[in-house]
Amino acid sequence: MQESSAPTPAPPLPGTAYAPTDRTVPTRSADRASYDKETVHAILDDGYVCHLGFVRDGAPVVLPTLYARVGERLYVHGSTGSRPLRMTGTADPGLAVCVTVTHVDGLVLARSAFHHSINYRSVVVHGVAHDVTDPDEKRAALDALVDHVVPGRSADSRPANRKELAATAVIRLDLDEVSAKLRTGGVNDEPEDLALPHWAGVIPLRKGYGPPLPDPDLAPGTTVPDYLPGH
Repeated sequence: MQESSAPTPAPPLPGTAYAPTDRTVPTRSADRASYDKETVHAILDDGYVCHLGFVRDGAPVVLPTLYARVGERLYVHGSTGSRPLRMTGTADPGLAVCVTVTHVDGLVLARSAFHHSINYRSVVVHGVAHDVTDPDEKRAALDALVDHVVPGRSADSRPANRKELAATAVIRLDLDEVSAKLRTGGVNDEPEDLALPHWAGVIPLRKGYGPPLPDPDLAPGTTVPDYLPGH
């Protein structure tokens, strides 16, 4: 899958976008980069799983996990026994991390194998993560994590008790060094390939929800709440 080179994008307007840095300006297809906060927030809010990268004992580690955005912060969920959560509690001034979120929106099939690609939306966040220790912030972060999966769900479930809170860890990462990257549109075949007898185009991929499947042990009289997707 080939991406063409492009000039570095113009600096963003203050307050509406993140400032580009050496780590957030792509070396390829820089025209696809965006630092617009609204674009970044929309991509983050539309996902469920992020990939959390960090270095442990000199080697890179990347873990998939749940996350939620609250304003200009990301909260990442984990167990108190997991490696990144242990490291944020001992590192000073925190743990250097890279968080990524990616959506695949379409498969781009070109006439040539070289120009096959995908349509996508992605966000990359660099920064220093910190363990959330304040009880009120931790509860609010856990509510946000639940509501990020299904909006309104935290108010319709039992809150974590003291034992569960002790077994659950949350790390906080400020949205400061951030970029989005997107590819949209169709096929970019070479002009001399347009007459080739191969089908070319885009196969869209869409997120969908099936009907809720009730747990067999639901209490009598429990109905499907209106806020559930697919209901």
